[in-house]
Amino acid sequence: MISATYYKYILNFKNPSGTSRGMLTTKETWFIHLVEHGKKGVGECGVFRGLSADDRPDYEEKLQWVCQNINLGLNRLLIALIEFPSIQFGLEMAFKSLAGENPFTLFPSKFTASTDAIPINGLIWMGSETFMKSQIKDKLEAGFNCIKMKIGAIDFQTEVDLLKSIRNEFSASEIELRVDANGAFKPKEALEKLKILSDFNLHSIEQPIKAGQLEEMMRLCQSTPLPIALDEELIGVFNQADKEALLNQINPQYIILKPSLVGGFQGSDSWISLAENKNIGWWITSALESNVGLNAIAQYTYMLNSSLPQGLGTGGLYTNNFDSPLEVINGTLQYNINTNWNYNL
Repeated sequence: MISATYYKYILNFKNPSGTSRGMLTTKETWFIHLVEHGKKGVGECGVFRGLSADDRPDYEEKLQWVCQNINLGLNRLLIALIEFPSIQFGLEMAFKSLAGENPFTLFPSKFTASTDAIPINGLIWMGSETFMKSQIKDKLEAGFNCIKMKIGAIDFQTEVDLLKSIRNEFSASEIELRVDANGAFKPKEALEKLKILSDFNLHSIEQPIKAGQLEEMMRLCQSTPLPIALDEELIGVFNQADKEALLNQINPQYIILKPSLVGGFQGSDSWISLAENKNIGWWITSALESNVGLNAIAQYTYMLNSSLPQGLGTGGLYTNNFDSPLEVINGTLQYNINTNWNYNL
């Protein structure tokens, strides 16, 4: 018999981090602990308030239900939790953790053996022009050759000037540039802004307009001068038929998968399978989880064998994260087997 408990944990940002949805100073997350025959497992349910489909008043009640019914088994629980993708992911993680030789080695690989690394993008948070410039400088000095800049919160022309200043120094072959609008553009202005942005040889733009405007997004993807990646658009699309219908209608150039928001490993796998059948590119991104969740996402991502830089470098944002073997070195995420976890199971 497996016993299960859960608890809430508040992560505190070192610096308030800006998105088009406002400034973030804390991030709520939840942990599930499993115990069987003295062996322990841990999973993180990284609900993202204001963004997750499962940001609901009955979230904690559902966690209680999961712990009371843990012996239904993972598959039956996942089906019952179809509308709670972050809990699905936490459970997948916890069961993998319980089954492994080490609770933090979910997918043994060259990555977890410290002999290979995952290329990642350096994330530039929204803020003043000075703040964004200093972040760009830091990322370049840290060896990143792919930078993702959040746009849509400050004056568009200022953001364009920042991109121009990067391109004046670094060509597209030297630095890959991605931008993430988090749905900040209005549909009527979006195409014009995409044309302006396309002058800077960008790799892609994430979610130029708000999710749920399927006709407008479809037209944008048909006529865009630069590749569009769907992100928030995938949130809350739970069953396979609806996922397929969405990709058929919009036909984006890329999709971005946040396991905490799309139903964990199984949810991500189903999107990847559909995307690859339609020659739609994809990559994986974390969603401000603690290092426990980031570790699971990184290990899973490595097994997918993608050559694109992934969006996994968020572990250093918090003052009270858990020490882990995850390290960002020269624009890659690495696993240092000589570093121990400080998470107490």
